[in-house]
Parts: sequence; structure tokens; C-alpha cells
Amino acid sequence: MENKYLIVGAGRSGIAAAKMLTRLEKEFVIFDGSENLDTAEVSEKIGKDKINFILGSCKNTDLEGIDVCVVSPGVSLETDVMKTVTAAGIPVWSEIELAYRYDKGTVLAITGTNGKTTTTSLTYEIVKSFNEKTLLVGNIEIPYTGLVLESEQGGYTVAEISSFQLETMLTFKPHVSAILNITPDHLDRHKTMENYENIKKSIAKNQNSDDFCVLNYEDKVLREFAKQAPCKVIFFSSLHMLKNGLYYKDGEIILAEDGKETLVVKTAETNLVGLHNFENIMAAVAITYYAGVPLDIIREAVKKFVAVEHRIEFIREVGAVKYYNDSKGTNTDAAIKAIDAMPSKTVLIAGGYDKKSDYADWISHLHGKCRLMILIGQTRENIAKACDEAGFKDYVFAESMEEAVDKASKAAERGDCVLLSPACASWGMFKNYQQRGTIFKELVKKL
Repeated sequence: MENKYLIVGAGRSGIAAAKMLTRLEKEFVIFDGSENLDTAEVSEKIGKDKINFILGSCKNTDLEGIDVCVVSPGVSLETDVMKTVTAAGIPVWSEIELAYRYDKGTVLAITGTNGKTTTTSLTYEIVKSFNEKTLLVGNIEIPYTGLVLESEQGGYTVAEISSFQLETMLTFKPHVSAILNITPDHLDRHKTMENYENIKKSIAKNQNSDDFCVLNYEDKVLREFAKQAPCKVIFFSSLHMLKNGLYYKDGEIILAEDGKETLVVKTAETNLVGLHNFENIMAAVAITYYAGVPLDIIREAVKKFVAVEHRIEFIREVGAVKYYNDSKGTNTDAAIKAIDAMPSKTVLIAGGYDKKSDYADWISHLHGKCRLMILIGQTRENIAKACDEAGFKDYVFAESMEEAVDKASKAAERGDCVLLSPACASWGMFKNYQQRGTIFKELVKKL
């Protein structure tokens, strides 16, 4: 076994990894790019005295005796520290890879550009109602290393996995994996769409014929990938009736197995709205059914499940105007799904951190649906330019979320919706998408 670890990043994932290694009585050093890191505070969170820290920059001499580098998902492999580590020939693991090597349960893992959090949360609720020994971990803000030592034989781990985490997976092998969709995102980090697609597909790379991969039939990239997947493929479809897999038709979600069709649930019996959410339900049903959960348990859990916070979340109605929080809509594909889910004409609040996205398809989708778009954040000029090029003139700027909500409430007419669905990351104006959504909700509640 590895004797000494370098943990890169002293945020949530890094601290969880350090706590896990402390419990395992493993030796580690922590690197953080901030020279002003409060090492005493980090040590206190980890619960260990005398931790060695490397701050600011990392030299070759700092890496002597290091067997493995555990990198936090927020740290790009292009940073100086990671180039130094790679050049030194040290294996690089994600925090997920470290945790996986100690997991005693059956792993169910979900990735995709959009819908991950809703699908992962629903999958967890279904599995937990079947087996109490179930953990929820990963990109859902719960580091895998923080819980994995509580895993048990016969239990399950449901993991939301991001592309940042998949970059540094080596042995990670879920029994059931799922790729919900692949649309442009994080190209500022992954550079090309081909690279991003390959990283997403790698969730299944270690699976074999005893395992399952759940794929979206409506995604052409995934339909092609199915032909070379190393495991059994289960499709779900929102537009086609399948002979095998899950499909949606006329308000019903159907499980098809060798010509036999079983009604899983009517969508009217669920608390989720929009075709994209029906896809999320189908994915969760497929994951859990092929993981061995009985259909009656799946059905009841699906009916009880309520929408995830910050994902097309209804807040309140003020003056016959409905307000929705979709702060988790951090890319254009998610924002298109959110506007499609709105029941009436919509005043949209959008903009944020620049991930080098293309806004053309999203803007063209707004014609006839969006009464006014209120733009905030770093990307507002670029989005405005895309609006001008698409002939969409109904936009204004706002300097803050407070000003945006004020303008939205004045522009909305009776029967309209006001939707925060930024199509951009939150950084710059906000700490994260949760803070952005929470501030929006608080402002709406004051109207």
C-alpha cells in the first residue's frame, strides 16, 4: 500500500481526504496554492496536529518520498503544481479514486452535463428505501472520502461524479453507471468537446459484462458509445418507444423487457415537472432496477420525491406571477430545459462567470417564450452580443441580483413566470450556485 500522500487543495475535498487518511494512520502532506492559507484552521478541521503544508508553489524537492498525489476536483491538471507532480512520475488520483479503494458496498455512479443532482438524489432515495446501508456522495457536495469508511458489505454507495473527478480515475468501477447526456460545458478546462465527451464516457471504462451502463437514447454521442461500451447498456428515451429499456409516452414511464411492458409511474403522480425531469426519473429507475431494487419500492420512492433545491424550484407566487429558482442551471443546455419547463411567458435573469460557452442556440430558444432577459455578471456583454446577432432585443443589464429581481418584478405581467436560470457559473459575483440561488430566494420572499 501507498505510504505517503500529497493532497492538493485544502478545500472541502482535500480536508475530507486528509481526515480519512488520518483515520487510516497514513502519512500525508497538504499543498494549497494560497500562501495565506490559515493552516491552524485547516489542521483543526482535520483534527490532527503537526500537519506538513506546502503553500504557494511546489518544488521537486517537496515531492521526495511521495507515493501518490490526491487532487481536489477544483484543481486543473494544467496548474504548475500538477505539472510538477506529473513530471516527477507520481500517480495522480482523484479524491473519488482514493475513497473507492476502501468502499465495501455496491457503487452506483451518475455523470452527465445536466440532471446529475436530481437523478443522484432520486436514486439515493430509492435505494435507501430498499437498503438502509446506503451512502450519498460525490459532486453533490458530500466528499466520498468523508463517508466511505462507514460503508458496509451488502450496502450501496450512490455517487454523483463530475468530469473534473473523472479526469483522474484509475480503478473506479461502479456496478451500475449512468451518463445522462453530454452537451458543451467546462470547455475552459477541457479545451475540446471531444476531450470532454471522452472524459464523461470513462465512467464505464473499468466495467465488464456483469455491470450496467444507463444511457440516454436521445443523445447521439451516447447512442454511438453504446456500441463499444464494455458492459450491458440500458437505454432510456423521452421520444422513442423502446423494446428494451425505459421510455416516456403520454404521461407514463414504461419499463420494457423483451416485449413485456410494465407501467412504472404516471408522471402526474410525481412532484417533478418538465420532460428533462421525466428523463431523470427514467434514469434513476433504470439504475436502481438493474441494481436489484424491486419495482414496487422504486415506484413509491419516485412518487414521494420532491425537486432538488436550486433546480427549477418553485419559490412563491406574488401578484399572479410565479417565481422559480434554477441557479443550478450553469450551462446553456440546462437553461434551455428550464425555459421549456415554464408554463407561461417568462422574465429571465441570466449571466455570470464565463466558461467560454456558445450562447447562440440558447438565445434562439427564447423567441416567443421570454418577455425580457435581465443580464448580470461577467458574461452579460457577451450574451447581449449574442442576443443582437440573433435579433433578440428584449434584454437589459442589472448590476446586482437585487436590481435584477426588482426589474423582473416590474416587467412581469399577471400570469407570467420569473426565472433565475443563469446559463453560467456563479463565480465572480457569488461563492457558488447555492449562494446565488439562496440570495435570489430571499429577495423574492421580500417582494
